[in-house]
Amino acid sequence: MRHFLCTVLLAASTAIPAAALELPAPLTAADFLPFDAKQAELGRLLFYDRILSGNRNISCATCHHHDLGSADGLSLGIGEGGEGLGKVRTPGYEAMRIHERIPRSAPPVWNLGHREIRAMFHDGRLETGETWGKPFDSPARENLPDGLTSILAAQALFPLTSPAEMAGDPGENEIADAVAVRLDHAWPLVAARVRAVPGYAEMFIAAFDHVTAPEDITIVEIANAIAAFEGIEWQSYDSDFDAHLAGEDGALSAAETRGMELFFGKARCASCHSGPLFTDQEYHALGLPSFGPGKTHPWDPTPRDIGRMLTTDDLADLYKFRTPSLRNVALTAPYGHNGSMPTLEAMVRHHLDPDGSLSVWSPRMAGLPDVPWLAEADFALVPDMRERARALARVEADLPALSETEITEIVAFLKCLTGRSADARPMGRPDRVPSGLPVD
Repeated sequence: MRHFLCTVLLAASTAIPAAALELPAPLTAADFLPFDAKQAELGRLLFYDRILSGNRNISCATCHHHDLGSADGLSLGIGEGGEGLGKVRTPGYEAMRIHERIPRSAPPVWNLGHREIRAMFHDGRLETGETWGKPFDSPARENLPDGLTSILAAQALFPLTSPAEMAGDPGENEIADAVAVRLDHAWPLVAARVRAVPGYAEMFIAAFDHVTAPEDITIVEIANAIAAFEGIEWQSYDSDFDAHLAGEDGALSAAETRGMELFFGKARCASCHSGPLFTDQEYHALGLPSFGPGKTHPWDPTPRDIGRMLTTDDLADLYKFRTPSLRNVALTAPYGHNGSMPTLEAMVRHHLDPDGSLSVWSPRMAGLPDVPWLAEADFALVPDMRERARALARVEADLPALSETEITEIVAFLKCLTGRSADARPMGRPDRVPSGLPVD
């Protein structure tokens, strides 16, 4: 996932004057959850430390890196077993090489500490709710640990248990073996690794009042620290658009202003990309190209990605994915839940004409590092016209016709959602981590 524009767009008969546009309220520091600075500094080190992965060869930052706009720049990531960053990341070698690509693109981390965030992951499989007697409904169900301070902290737990992302495969390490039994069995093993590092033990004791000895460090403190780092580090609301909301004269160019008027007016992009985060946090089907391993029910032999339906088992949710925020969207190509669209312009055009977009889409538009042993399966569904028809049938769009100039203007507006300080984060990448493992 990477980024979608509006899914339900209704044509307007006349343009809406700029003065009449319903613009979102400005973002402020008060809109974000409060996080502790000491915990955030600890989380920064953990975020970059490979000690959290089963084979000690990948960190959270590998797929959410400072140099790559908090993502990885790939359509489908190369996770556990790979080497390097972004487009030059390789799939590993011999026994430790990857067995599959990550099924979906790495979502950016911008503004996930906002108080109103209520769901995580492309399919919303982690969301606020109390179905299992916990504050969050998640794949761990009733086994989600207590004490997590935010949904952002809960999210940090799950890449650690994914074989393709960070855990590795059974037989390779004790964490992967524990995941194979039940995913929450892995978390105490991760915590044991961390508290065995003297540098971490000292920092946890300093950052958490209730931690007085290494044995008090659990996966909950680890997740809360990572959330504190993400929540502080990736706040961004100083774009040219924010300056425009604040009344700064000339903050937007003429083209960007016209793009804004289209976005909130005729094109109705804000029907789905609404509010200060530019997302309704709902789920929509866009009919994007299918490739990669997919995410589907175990008994389905077709490598399709059924989206939200995988979480809800509701046929109405087939091929639907969560609307992403558009803040800093220009920094996080490629776009879509599987990164199928390489540019913002391509993504806009797909919204306007999904059928036509699929007709001209080709595998070379996907940002996939070469993996010879996966090549045959990577694009197996692309020529499947029945699968394509099923996906297109779920698209809910009724789009207005836009001219070439209007498309260009919408793209110009999207680019002005980039924070002026987006490339100057307050903490940044650490040079080293307490475990002594290499830093990406």
